[in-house]
Amino acid sequence: MSQYRIFKVDDAIAYVREVERLGDEVPLLGEEIGDGNLNQVFRVWQPGESRGFIVKQALPYIRCIGESWPLTRDRARIEAQILLNHGRVCPEYTVEVLHYDPALSVMLLEDLSDHRVWRQTQLEDLSFPEAAAQLGRYLARVHYHSSAFHLDYQTQQAAKADFANPELMAITEDVFFVDPFRDHERNNVDPLIRAEAEQLWADEILKVKVAALKHDFRCKGEALLHGDLHTGSVMVTADKLKVIDAEFGGYGPMGFDLGVIFANLLLNFCSQPGRHRAVASRRYQQQRIEEIHSLWQNFRADFVELAAHSNDAALAEPEYVQAFMQRVWRDALGYAGCEMVRRTIGIAHVADLDGIEDPARRAACQRQALALGQTLIMEAEQLDDIAFNLLLMQQIVPS
Repeated sequence: MSQYRIFKVDDAIAYVREVERLGDEVPLLGEEIGDGNLNQVFRVWQPGESRGFIVKQALPYIRCIGESWPLTRDRARIEAQILLNHGRVCPEYTVEVLHYDPALSVMLLEDLSDHRVWRQTQLEDLSFPEAAAQLGRYLARVHYHSSAFHLDYQTQQAAKADFANPELMAITEDVFFVDPFRDHERNNVDPLIRAEAEQLWADEILKVKVAALKHDFRCKGEALLHGDLHTGSVMVTADKLKVIDAEFGGYGPMGFDLGVIFANLLLNFCSQPGRHRAVASRRYQQQRIEEIHSLWQNFRADFVELAAHSNDAALAEPEYVQAFMQRVWRDALGYAGCEMVRRTIGIAHVADLDGIEDPARRAACQRQALALGQTLIMEAEQLDDIAFNLLLMQQIVPS
């Protein structure tokens, strides 16, 4: 459309008007709605209409830091391609990309104003019983169809090149596997849990486990990942779900996406004693356990069913598929542990914990999150789903 410029509301309106071929006689309103770390996000709509359009633009730097941390705008292309790819195999659970402009690093997306951010609904103690199962089915489909179970060697290698995302996946490596496990200036450590953080930083055995997870993240390109699948990247209604914000995506281990979403549910789990009295806390903690169980069970069941029809006869062997699922589960627990640590003492926290007003109760919840994260990293190999559920039940606040 034109040379790159940083959008304001009027630019977003003009972009929608041109792409949707709306004449000047059609009134349009707009507002900026983005609160993320990387991009600008606008909503544009016609007066009187309940739904409009979402305009998302990649900035040439990290928004929450500024021009001192430049960042490639090519992430907009990668995100658009990932969402289009995921949308082809799982349209009901992937936000629809209506248009992409490479010169402006802008995407036009469907408006999900009738949805709620899953994290926010959990902070408001609302229940969406179908969400976890739907998300498990989404992950099974997008992971399977981008994996060696479905694609031949040449096609998958070409896809790995097409979806290469070195700059943002390098950021993931740093903020996920490196900075939180050392005393680094980018970390954000509550002074009340400084001692626990220092103990973690000194744990050499833990850091060996993290190094192995980091190495697999870089080298084990099993499937096209979302790359940042936390509860803020999932939009829900009573019976629908849509996944958004895939700019950190690329090829990596399947367990990574699963681990990130497990961890965000567990961070909410750990926050409950700081937000509620014991009875309510136990109820919401039990809900998070049930959601993780539903997510995994649906992922595994759908993936196993799809893999039974794999074009690769060797990979379709039932015993191999079951063994592969066990490895994905163990990987997911390890990555979940890393996510819990980094969201507690790293650069980017979650509102589930940071929103607890009482400092002492917040610190107690942070300690539980750190301890549980370390346990998952250290014991992933020994935790099948039954042992994992038992571990979580032991973490529930006592009567």
